[in-house]
Amino acid sequence: MCAELALTMRVTDKCDVYSYGVVALEVLMGKHPGELLSSIAFATNMPDLLLKDVLDQRLPPPIGHLEEQVLIIVKLALSCSASTLELRPTMHDVARELSIQVYK
Repeated sequence: MCAELALTMRVTDKCDVYSYGVVALEVLMGKHPGELLSSIAFATNMPDLLLKDVLDQRLPPPIGHLEEQVLIIVKLALSCSASTLELRPTMHDVARELSIQVYK
């Protein structure tokens, strides 16, 4: 649950964007991203994350073009799950970016 929903009990589009980001990260990581999101939320600047540290370690790492696409999805998921709602993209922006990547 995004912080603003927990505080205000008001559901907004940005709450849905946050939820999308959390679910996308959970799929990529193979576990709930709570620890990752907490470490990012309390960092003064974005920590250096390696793709291999975010992805499910039980799966072989992506290579080549697939690695580039996965990196884009990770970045989108992280931006969707930003603790500051003003920094989150709209779902329209997310869908547009994903569709651009699919047809590359």
